[in-house]
Amino acid sequence: MFAGSIVALITPFEGGRVDVTALRKLVKWHIDNGTEGLVPVGTTGEAPALSKAEHEQVVEVVCYEAGGQIPVIAGSGSNNTNDAIEYTKHAAKAGADGVLHVTGYYNRPSAEGIFQHFSALNSVTDLPIVVYNIPPRVIVDILPETMARLSQLDAVIGVKDATGDLARPLQERSLISGEFSFLSGEDATAVAYNVNGGNGCISVVANAAPKLSAEMQQACARHDYKEALRLQRQLMPLIDALFIEPNPGGVKYANALLNLCTEECRLPIVEITDETKALIGAAMRDAELI
Repeated sequence: MFAGSIVALITPFEGGRVDVTALRKLVKWHIDNGTEGLVPVGTTGEAPALSKAEHEQVVEVVCYEAGGQIPVIAGSGSNNTNDAIEYTKHAAKAGADGVLHVTGYYNRPSAEGIFQHFSALNSVTDLPIVVYNIPPRVIVDILPETMARLSQLDAVIGVKDATGDLARPLQERSLISGEFSFLSGEDATAVAYNVNGGNGCISVVANAAPKLSAEMQQACARHDYKEALRLQRQLMPLIDALFIEPNPGGVKYANALLNLCTEECRLPIVEITDETKALIGAAMRDAELI
């Protein structure tokens, strides 16, 4: 099962191309700083702006550099089921430990359509599948009853929950029997989600603060919520600043301050404003990250 501080990894660019050197450096840096898992080519990894060849390249580089030291959960989702199947097959060949699958955006499937989408994925892979539920981006909400039905598929082993509804882990745990990874997809509520039954977070802020994020999740794992909340409060100004403008503009700037990569994003994501840069820089200094 997947747990702890898992990074929704950025995709570094240089001159319009994937910066493979920076990507390798990022993977090593995260391993050295206590990150417990990596998710390449998700939303924060600008997957919609990558070509198929670039998508596959990023997954291959991350899997190779991780080298089994920490799990890699490859973003493989698409609202086209056939594309999602192909990305899943590629992730398996590349050596990924699991796949993250979002569905629903634009075509807005019914609950039955969502189930059939994941059932098709389940039929072609032995890789663990994490269901990404993010209604603010895809409109469709995977309700607890549907999540429980998905959990009965052999490959579906967890959820990345970005609903913002802190009752979800309680509701879903009451319907799902056996082991299941309940992973928050929201940095601002990561500790509260764990209190209600979660066991980790697929995090944006961990791109810039991996050590603090890992320590926070470790505190939750040992039920030391006083310490976890202290660390959450330490990270909150940075979390707030990173999401003033569309992700991953903010976190790429934060990583540029750490000399890990450039702040370059791909359209339609644009460079963040000087005002936001100042707030991110101040939050990074306050958290003693720079």
